Amino acid sequence: MGENPAKNHYAQLNQGEENEMEIFGYKTQGCRRALCVAGYILSCGALRLLFYWKPEWDVWINCIRCSLEEADIVLLRTTDDFRTYSRKTVTWISVSAFIKSRSDYPDSEEDSIFSKAIMKPSLLVKTIQVQKIRYVWNDYTKQFQKVGVLEDHYTCSAVHDKFGSGLTCNEQNVRRVICGPNTIDVPVIPIWKLLIKEVLNPFYVFQLFSVCLWFAEDYMEYAIAIIFMSLLSIFLTVYDLRKQSIKLHKLVESHNSIMVTVCRNKEGFQELESHYLVPGDLLILKEGKTLLPCDAILVSGQCTVNESMLTGESIPVTKIHLPQADNLKPWRVYCAEDYRKHVLFCGTEVIQTKADDRGVVKAVVLQTGFNTAKGDLVRSILYPKPMNFKLYRDAMWFLMCLIAFAAIGMIYTVCVFALNGEETGEVVKKALDVITIAVPPALPAALTTGIIYSQQRLKKKGIFCISPQRINVCGQLNLVCFDKTGTLTEDGLDLWGLLPSERNCFQNIHSFPADHGLPWGPVFKALAVCHSLIVWEGKIQGDPLDVKMFEATNWVIDDSSRHRNEDQGSTHNTVVRPGLQATTAPVEGITILHQFPFSSALQRMSVIAQEIGGDTQAFTKGAPETVAMLCRAETVPSNFESKLLLYTAQGFRVIGLACKSLQAGKPPAALTREEVESDLTFLGLLIMENRLKRETKPVLEELSAARIRTVMVTGDNIQTAITVAKNAGMIAPTHRVILVEANEGPGSFSASITWKSLEENKIEDYRGLEDDNQTEPGIRLALGSGQYHFAMSGKSYQTVAHHFRHLLPKLLLNGTVFARMSPSQKSSLVEEFQKLDYFVGMCGDGANDCGALKVAHAGISLSEQEASVASPFTSRTPSIACVPELIREGRAALVTSFCMFKYMALYSIIQYLGVLLLYWQLNSFGNYQFLFQDLAITTVIGVTMSFTRAYPKLVPYRPPSQLISPPLLLSVVLNILFSLSMQIFGFVVVQEQPWYSQTDIHSACLSVNNHERNSSSSLGLHGVRDGAHEQTDNGFKSYENTTVWLLSTINCLIVALVFSKGKPFRQPIYTNYVFILVLIGQLGICLFLMFADIDGLYSKMDLVCTPTTWRISMVGMLAVTLAVSFLVEEAVIENRPLWLLLKKTFQYHSKSHYKRLQHLLEQDPAWPPLNETFFSDSVAVTVEGNMRGHSNPTFDSNEDSL
Repeated sequence: MGENPAKNHYAQLNQGEENEMEIFGYKTQGCRRALCVAGYILSCGALRLLFYWKPEWDVWINCIRCSLEEADIVLLRTTDDFRTYSRKTVTWISVSAFIKSRSDYPDSEEDSIFSKAIMKPSLLVKTIQVQKIRYVWNDYTKQFQKVGVLEDHYTCSAVHDKFGSGLTCNEQNVRRVICGPNTIDVPVIPIWKLLIKEVLNPFYVFQLFSVCLWFAEDYMEYAIAIIFMSLLSIFLTVYDLRKQSIKLHKLVESHNSIMVTVCRNKEGFQELESHYLVPGDLLILKEGKTLLPCDAILVSGQCTVNESMLTGESIPVTKIHLPQADNLKPWRVYCAEDYRKHVLFCGTEVIQTKADDRGVVKAVVLQTGFNTAKGDLVRSILYPKPMNFKLYRDAMWFLMCLIAFAAIGMIYTVCVFALNGEETGEVVKKALDVITIAVPPALPAALTTGIIYSQQRLKKKGIFCISPQRINVCGQLNLVCFDKTGTLTEDGLDLWGLLPSERNCFQNIHSFPADHGLPWGPVFKALAVCHSLIVWEGKIQGDPLDVKMFEATNWVIDDSSRHRNEDQGSTHNTVVRPGLQATTAPVEGITILHQFPFSSALQRMSVIAQEIGGDTQAFTKGAPETVAMLCRAETVPSNFESKLLLYTAQGFRVIGLACKSLQAGKPPAALTREEVESDLTFLGLLIMENRLKRETKPVLEELSAARIRTVMVTGDNIQTAITVAKNAGMIAPTHRVILVEANEGPGSFSASITWKSLEENKIEDYRGLEDDNQTEPGIRLALGSGQYHFAMSGKSYQTVAHHFRHLLPKLLLNGTVFARMSPSQKSSLVEEFQKLDYFVGMCGDGANDCGALKVAHAGISLSEQEASVASPFTSRTPSIACVPELIREGRAALVTSFCMFKYMALYSIIQYLGVLLLYWQLNSFGNYQFLFQDLAITTVIGVTMSFTRAYPKLVPYRPPSQLISPPLLLSVVLNILFSLSMQIFGFVVVQEQPWYSQTDIHSACLSVNNHERNSSSSLGLHGVRDGAHEQTDNGFKSYENTTVWLLSTINCLIVALVFSKGKPFRQPIYTNYVFILVLIGQLGICLFLMFADIDGLYSKMDLVCTPTTWRISMVGMLAVTLAVSFLVEEAVIENRPLWLLLKKTFQYHSKSHYKRLQHLLEQDPAWPPLNETFFSDSVAVTVEGNMRGHSNPTFDSNEDSL
């Protein structure tokens, strides 16, 4: 039964967000419910268990469809590839206790969710809770809406006007009841709950079914062994889950009971516990360190916060108050990407507050509980995004095939035993037994073991993983995006020089380190004040660029708490003063009155500063191109662009400086950013050296040799980025760099795109530069070669994405440098690469890369902070050497998973074939025979096979990504045929031997004539006890049983050896000493059982004595099987050139979008269109079928790699 969305029955929850869901309304029906309860009783709870696994069936059978407004049960379905269902009960909350009259209604205007959610006249609110978030029914829009957040539609002025004085006590109470407490409550789950949840896993239910069956068949020892193993596995899992639950509880516990001060409308300040906070409350931030219990918008004053919990970067961040802009845009839209500069996030620590002329630092509560930034991180841990990797989907098909095998075996068993007149009970038991043999119960455990070993190996190398399933995905990575600063280059910058500008001309360069200090002047003042540094715990803290710049002045920050200011009264302002080693300055110090912090979107920062007893000035620093645009044209040198190119082309980081005088009278806090950052005077360029890390070049060369694409995604200047890319080896010296520039026309309705060969322009520009000695040698490129790389800025990328959508895949195919990229553009770029079927890794320092780290297949954060929760992988050492290490380990883990799949399937089928052969004679394996194969052989192999480490060299191709691939299927099918042939051969040939007897199991060995012979003359299922000697023949002993069991047991060892892949993705198998010793030990025991002929042992193992010649014949059969199996695996299955030849012969082309697009572009002589300009309204030729249906937004690939 499926869903057919009807009017009012269906809606979308969190539309457009990451956790988007479909919601369906249902109403419980009494008679249906009663029938289901009867079904639970009659099925002994089996029906209830089925509904536990499939909640949608429970809802469809118990309820009838209705509109969401009438629903008392809702069914939720995720919109991802998994389409997972969950069932939620609708609850009602009464607010009648707080609303006695019409005047008590909250927010009398119609734009608040709190007024729209209260049903009149009942004063009830209809709610559901999904993944810790509460949703209320909006009676006006007829849909469920999230509460615990301040609505997005408020403008900047509305936030100030409506919430600037605080909520009334009554408004606060109503909101608290509707939103629930402001807590990130992660209770420690009781052990009994964890136990029940784990035991009800389908895998353990199957185990329980198997154990019951084995007890019924008197397989006591094996059943007890499985119970012991299952209990051990359950207890270990429960222990691990309990430990995680306690750890998470401790992580959030401290944020749930913080004392805060709020401002009540008409009632003044009030102290209360943080769990009483609601969206709209006015929070008062006092001096000193404060841990934030919610997300809040700063509405007055300024704060410095430590956001390491969120970003993984422990650099203090300055927050400024929301401007009182009088426009109609919602505040988030108005502030664009800079809205974070006004938001204080839950879980972060306020380390310094600066009040403005209004006296106190105030913030309006924006989000509470699990809606906050910290709550979102905790929810991502509690409800991780499921992995959509081909391996895991193929695994289900694999199990289905084994179940189909089992079904065939069951039919065969029923036919054989029923025709021989066996009792019905015995026939049913034997038929069900086939399922437990054909479907390996240990498969999930065996696969998990390999990933756990990989995780431990990564941990030893300083790489921590919070999503172990992604280790396998790392084995498929074929493109890695790198941030530049702090990732490819050193985190700290060194000052190289200062190029001052006066009267429209650049002056002589001032080099660092210099014998003489910087002369006093506007440039010196800019270096001294244009930063967001603070003194924290006795040290100057802040952005490394700011620290280096400020240290060059030899001034110091005076961190005394308050400074008198003429305009503002007593406020907390930073004062900088000359240090002991500073050059003489005509001022006592400079006070920084106000800051406009650095913005990634605006690419600049500004401060308003005043010399003590002097004039007020504004200073701006940022990207040189941006700063120059804000300056008066007559102050910018005419050779500005050529000078900038000169230094950026050498890989220097260049910062532009500017200033302007401000008129007295208007308080600094009242000035807008636009007023301050206009009509500036250009001061010069600060040139900083950003050296490559020592390991960058070798790592990128290793990835290039392995045919893994590397891409640079940075916020820095495009010329600097290109030079670093060349120095690092991302762009080879002989390759062309093509600059792609896209610009929007007036009105944003049209746009143009131009392709320029950068090298030609650069060589021309260099000829005209004055400082020829500083230019790097002009590299004469082979422009005729077909190798080229596109470079573009974030602005161009955005324009291409909006106006030239058809060109974006073509540009991404050869795009290597993406500069001046904002955090959201980085995330978008990663997703676009994924749409082309690339498996994308992202490596960054965790600060502005959080979004990209989260959406990539494998996000690797180089932050030392454990709190970089956005990233699945975190490296303890800030070095990109972890990237090839992770890919190596991922490839090894992926190959180990395939080996394990193949081995577990073969082991089950070998045992299954042996049992079905013996069923032909109404025989089977004995208890100890099963026990030996399942425990002594398979379990030990399953544990030790994964010990093989990753191969140290990355080869230029990847392991297969899917189980259903021709080489793997052929390997499994051929080995099944070899096993079947050997077992049938042994089974038939033993019956042809002259010493063979069906009734006398001692006829082969004359030496046993002295022993008492068993009185049993039947080889049926029921043994007959010999009363005289109390020797039991349980009916399993026969020549066929002994032959088939010994052959199948040693065959399990053969396939374990043959399937244990070594090179090129794992180290040779002989390096896995434990596994080799285990195989030798197991083979020794098997050969001992074959040749020992010890009566007591043979009796226990249900074996019979056979002539030595037959035993040698069995060894010969096994040797032939080993040789054939090994030869086929090496010469056919692992023969990469052979499969490539077959692909070529049958003209097989990869289904990956990027491969198909590559093939089409190779045949297009007009691509790339050098020195041409296209316009968005011109006719664009799209690549035939190149983007038809992007099947890979997350973790999918159609590429059949070998």
